[in-house]
Amino acid sequence: MYFDCIMAGHGGQGILSAGMILAHMAVHSDLHVTWFPSYGAEQRGGTANCAVVISSEEIGSPIISNPLYGLIMNYPSLVKFQPKFKKNAKAVVDLSLVSEEYLTREDVTFYGINATKTANELGSPKISNMVMIGGLLKVSKLFDIDVAKDMLKSALSKRHHDLLPLNREALQKGFDGIKEV
Repeated sequence: MYFDCIMAGHGGQGILSAGMILAHMAVHSDLHVTWFPSYGAEQRGGTANCAVVISSEEIGSPIISNPLYGLIMNYPSLVKFQPKFKKNAKAVVDLSLVSEEYLTREDVTFYGINATKTANELGSPKISNMVMIGGLLKVSKLFDIDVAKDMLKSALSKRHHDLLPLNREALQKGFDGIKEV
């Protein structure tokens, strides 16, 4: 089994947290994982991103040049990473912030959900990343949604355990609401 994904958006959308949560889920499934955040001055005002590699075998490098999967939460991230997707890649896009007209790669399958809108409807814009993870889980079949919801308890710090029901609901909304575009 091998999975790699670039997750990208702007600062404050929980991109790095989303990658870390996915990495924790992999660790608790006894899989090998790397989580590689991108830090630096270029992040200020730009895209925040991380690379997650999950495998049943040892991982040689955390660097992903041409990702198989993408989680894209804003237009600048789409511009930056759409050209890099591997042929036949699958990308989950927040259609609240990225118009379908910009999904131009014909050799990439795009899936969309209004993650930001959904998070706001649930009462917390901070959980749009969880909506996106739910969509990614359905598209990738990486983890069963019920297993993923159970694993959230170990992926989130104890100080956030009061938010487990909301995060689980966001995961489910993303899983149920993702559609090919």
